Amino acid sequence: MRGAFADRTGQVVAVHAGLAGDTPILLADGRTKRLDELRSADRVYGTHMAGRYRRYLLTRVVELRRSVAPAFLVTLGDGTRLEAGADHRLLSERGWKHVTGAEQGSRRRPHLTVNNSLMGIGEFASPPEVDGDYRRGYLCGMIRGDGHLGHYPQGTPGRHYAVVHRFRLALADDEALERSRRYLAGFGVPTREFVFSEATEARRRVNAIRAQSKSAVEAIEELVRWPSAPPSEGWRKGFLAGIFDAEGSCSSGILRISNSDPQILSVITECLCHFGFRAVRETPRTHVNLPVTPIRLVGGLRERARLFHLIRPAITRKTSMEGVALKSDAPLGIISITELGSKIPLYGVVTAAGNVVADGVISDSCRAPAAAGA
Repeated sequence: MRGAFADRTGQVVAVHAGLAGDTPILLADGRTKRLDELRSADRVYGTHMAGRYRRYLLTRVVELRRSVAPAFLVTLGDGTRLEAGADHRLLSERGWKHVTGAEQGSRRRPHLTVNNSLMGIGEFASPPEVDGDYRRGYLCGMIRGDGHLGHYPQGTPGRHYAVVHRFRLALADDEALERSRRYLAGFGVPTREFVFSEATEARRRVNAIRAQSKSAVEAIEELVRWPSAPPSEGWRKGFLAGIFDAEGSCSSGILRISNSDPQILSVITECLCHFGFRAVRETPRTHVNLPVTPIRLVGGLRERARLFHLIRPAITRKTSMEGVALKSDAPLGIISITELGSKIPLYGVVTAAGNVVADGVISDSCRAPAAAGA
């Protein structure tokens, strides 16, 4: 049951059947993109063997191919539902296997059964809707976590005396700085960009934004005010993204968000729990004479990936999975493989790595074009 596609000369050649067009593919920046919307040179995640382990790596899309073929629905234990062609291969705990096959005869080949589990991080979470609540939450987390905001008296009382209004946000990662600048502008608060500190041999250049008018600073104070009622889901997602960009880290596979403010720590914990994440407070550490408490996310790569997809932080270097071993306790056992009873458009993607991360599992790349008439 091989599909077919037309090459650049118009000839119809064989193609390794693929997946439904709406299958989400994991991009290099942590976002996802529909399979049928991928384009050449898009950077995506794949995997490769490195020593004893298969590890994630970044790769590029070479080509996208379309065919029409009978499709099967593969349902997994975590709720993932993949529509795939019979000839498509997915990575199981026992190696690459076709979606369907037989134990003997001409269709004999390694194929999936309900005794198999697929490899990967599990079903992707839905990305946040970037609305006003999300933007307010992001600014609250970012500015409370890493900004300077306030009104400061200058001069001598009774003589020359004035109040200086000041907002400043300085970051080494331009992605988060640009997002903050853009969100503030969307709320009618213009800021000015400047170089906070030049690069040295030991440190990267740090850029910053600022505002110094009373009206601008008061508007920012209003934007980052704690909600008076239980916050919306969008605000919670934005807050977690902002505070992670400001104060989060992901070192040696462990995600932490650290702060010294008890209220910020409580909101972080409450928001994580709201979305079903487990987190623990570690022993406070002293930093610049302040007791800083790290909050550690529990659950390994599966939960880190779910959090990143759910909240979409701006700083991509903190969300990278490159080099991480392909290990997961996600419930990816196969529940059923059901023939859909119709032909649908299927898409095969060719990547430099030979595979992609498709809706949380490892999917084989499309094969190279066969000779005409194959």
